[in-house]
Amino acid sequence: MARDLWINLPVKDIEKSKVFFVKLGFTLNQRQAGSDESAGIIVGDKQMMVMLFPESTFKTFTGAEIPDSKFGSEVLLSFGAESREEVDELAKRAVEAGGTLVSKPQERDWMYGASFADLDGHRWNVLYMDMSRMPKQ
Repeated sequence: MARDLWINLPVKDIEKSKVFFVKLGFTLNQRQAGSDESAGIIVGDKQMMVMLFPESTFKTFTGAEIPDSKFGSEVLLSFGAESREEVDELAKRAVEAGGTLVSKPQERDWMYGASFADLDGHRWNVLYMDMSRMPKQ
């Protein structure tokens, strides 16, 4: 069985992307700290790894073209927040760091969340889930 999962994303500028994600509060993996060929971004308490690669390197891994994120999205990356206030704060930080707010913080049933696009247009969802309000099955 698989032990780890890495999410790989193409980026136009590794250094700018590192700065963006650090401003959101994510941690850089120190193994790639000095590299201009990749960057590891650690997300959350469970330390999910998001790897950033220059577009040319990413293409060699996939053997495919990179879709234009202005016209579509192949994936929505979602992560949990501990409170509604944290959702608001992360949405604010994303915009201040140069990202684009796709969906302002709002309530949807038992969840409160916001969506933003990073510097390369990858879509991210930050969600606070109030489990006490989750519908019973």
